[in-house]
Amino acid sequence: MWASILKTFSDSPSQTKVVKFLLENGFGVNDSGKIICNGIEIPATHLGKATGTDRRVVDATAKRILETPLVREIFLNMRATPDITEIADKLNFAVITIYPKDAGEKGIVGAAIDVLTRHNLSIRQIFVTDPQLSEDPRLVIITEKSMPAAVYEELRALPQVRKIVL
Repeated sequence: MWASILKTFSDSPSQTKVVKFLLENGFGVNDSGKIICNGIEIPATHLGKATGTDRRVVDATAKRILETPLVREIFLNMRATPDITEIADKLNFAVITIYPKDAGEKGIVGAAIDVLTRHNLSIRQIFVTDPQLSEDPRLVIITEKSMPAAVYEELRALPQVRKIVL
């Protein structure tokens, strides 16, 4: 799906940058053609600065999004969710980042969750960066702070895992 969205904008590298930024951050577009985050408008000048473009490119991208039926439906309904990775330690949670050997392989998330559930650990948050949007896709799991060393060893031993960062 993401590939088809990016392909729609492939004739404009600057608009592709903006669309990719919107997707990576969960930003949407409202019916008026304004970029929003959970209903709150974000100034095009700020987005232009963040993407290395300018407000006209941001505005043109939003207009084009609204003119493209499939893309329109996605961005009209896009929502951002909080990422507690940076504050997990303050909340007494642990962050496990798993880098797969092949992000296109199926079963990576299920295998990791299986390890955690066998050790009776609760998952507070889990997210995966999409291999079509990220240069180095990863699975991030936020769980209880105190974890037996066996959990890390079992995760590291999964055949799909290239690297784990704690």
